Amino acid sequence: MRKREYDEDDVRVRPGKGSRPRTRIRPAHEDAVEGFVIAVDRGRYTCLVETEGRRKKDRERRTVTAMKARELGRKGIVVGDRVAIVGDVSGTADTLARVVRVEPRTSMLRRSADDTEDTDGIERPIVANAEQLIIVTALADPPPRPRMIDRILVAAFDAEIDPLLCLTKSDLAPPAELVSLYDPLGVPYVVVQKGGDLEELRDRLTGHVSVLVGHSGVGKSTLVNALVPDANRAVSHVNAVTGRGRHTSTSAVALELPEGGWIIDTPGVRSFGLAHVSVETVLAGFPDLAEGTVNCPKGCTHLGEGCALDAWVADGHADPARLESLRRLLASREGAPDTDD
Repeated sequence: MRKREYDEDDVRVRPGKGSRPRTRIRPAHEDAVEGFVIAVDRGRYTCLVETEGRRKKDRERRTVTAMKARELGRKGIVVGDRVAIVGDVSGTADTLARVVRVEPRTSMLRRSADDTEDTDGIERPIVANAEQLIIVTALADPPPRPRMIDRILVAAFDAEIDPLLCLTKSDLAPPAELVSLYDPLGVPYVVVQKGGDLEELRDRLTGHVSVLVGHSGVGKSTLVNALVPDANRAVSHVNAVTGRGRHTSTSAVALELPEGGWIIDTPGVRSFGLAHVSVETVLAGFPDLAEGTVNCPKGCTHLGEGCALDAWVADGHADPARLESLRRLLASREGAPDTDD
């Protein structure tokens, strides 16, 4: 039988919207280059691209602006992501490449929407692939907010990121009282002040990808400018009436440290939602209390009567302030406001 030859007259035109069936086959993009997302702005991703060379001095680094490829669908891209980029990756002004793949993440720091406004539990990704979470809090002006620190600690445990307390403005108040609250958790800390020595903090940051989180006015941008001299992050002052700072950082950005490593500065937050975090994960942030839940009744919320944690604390196994913090966190997951006095 002779093989039939086809021409354009044999094409059948199908009625309806589409003339081409959908396919799940996607291009492999074997020519894609690897990029590190250092900033995100209204659907445009600034990526650092490094070309390989036989010798270190032959390597070239440049920033490339890219958009998300349609094939990624709703998959989000955040600062810290490792991505594959195709198209014009020259980095020339007014050029636009495409992000076609997001590489597997080692960690993802998330928060939910403000508990006082939205209890939908939808996760808001903040930073990907961070190794350390630096919780920046002032010892005075504005005063420390232990419950905010607790919430960010829980987010760190949920993301499996190592936490570090960075206590600023030590020239205005001593750190001993705040430090004593977190001694039972074994959370490491550093104490700094404006214009002071940052050597200990630099040692902990060098060679790592660290994300800085803290509420407004704690001196986070000032700290970033001291660590990265050419960062030029805007700084603000604390409102004398409200005791709150003004948001100066409007988006997350990754900055390379002179000694090696990266710090990711994030906008100041006034709340840190945990609706996406389970009760078990919250408890993991309080190891001094977790052991006391063994005798709790099945399905205990640890908020009402019958919770074994009351007897555990009464017997002197943990600080009553820690139990109060835990219960405020659990209540916040259900929509209760979490504001410090």
